[in-house]
Amino acid sequence: MLKKIVLLAIPGVAPFEFGVICEVFGIDRSDMGGPSFDFTIVTATPGPVRTSLGYDMIIESGLEVATDADLIAVPAHSLERVDERYLEVIRAAEARGAWVLSVCSGAFALAQAGVLEGRRATTHWMHAEQLAARYPGSTVDPDVLYVEDRKVVTSAGTAAGIDAALHIVRKELGASVANVVARRMVVPPQRDGGQAQYIQSPLGDDCADSFAEVAEWMLQHLGEDLPVEQLARKALMSPRTFARRFRADMGTTPAAWLNRQRIIRAQQLLEQTELSLETVAADTGFGAAAVMRHHFVKVLQVTPTAYRRAFCEKVSA
Repeated sequence: MLKKIVLLAIPGVAPFEFGVICEVFGIDRSDMGGPSFDFTIVTATPGPVRTSLGYDMIIESGLEVATDADLIAVPAHSLERVDERYLEVIRAAEARGAWVLSVCSGAFALAQAGVLEGRRATTHWMHAEQLAARYPGSTVDPDVLYVEDRKVVTSAGTAAGIDAALHIVRKELGASVANVVARRMVVPPQRDGGQAQYIQSPLGDDCADSFAEVAEWMLQHLGEDLPVEQLARKALMSPRTFARRFRADMGTTPAAWLNRQRIIRAQQLLEQTELSLETVAADTGFGAAAVMRHHFVKVLQVTPTAYRRAFCEKVSA
């Protein structure tokens, strides 16, 4: 169970990425059915820690607090070599099977610690080439929002850290709990790690609005068969143009986006209702329980039955 979270305040820390971790894990949301974590910010030498913007934060706790943390989080920081004391904390967390999360250039600390060796990883697209060159033992994907490889999660810049953090909350505590956090933060809970970091040719406001409307309509009709041809008609485009522009605007294909929304909706129904697997599959557009099982195992590495057994207990507890 994800309970104790420790955030490493490394000198040169970037305030936004630091704040992302604080926002997801540091606020008590139990009044809305959300989580309340044991959250601590630590640094190697307690006292003032200089941020990337030139001001100091006063951090009172030392690294000894991290010994039994369930998650070690590393926000973006300067690309200079990190103090060995932080690296030891990261190595120890990975060795005992705890979660390790980096946001943006925080991946460089994970790489220095050696935990990205033999793993897939990502970082901000501006730093991806440098990360791959410095640490060739890791497979760096510059195009995705975040990557999870055996409980080590690396994310791209800024808001992708929110997606990565919510991904961990969702895997440990379920979709309903992750949605509570996302709703309080007023962010979408469903962005998938495989979506693109950035858009090569941003669309105009009118086009972006039209896709937002189509996406909302898709969410309201998940139980139906939604071929690209039908979606294209809703957007007043040809199927080919719709598919191309949807990927440019949403960072993934219509089919992949729709599949991810169906999985998330199925997670919610498995957590919150006693509906049969066949009914859940039908209501979410998978059609049959066997098809839903295939997608759960492929994406979540767990069967719907095992997911319900794990998260129904946590939601009702």
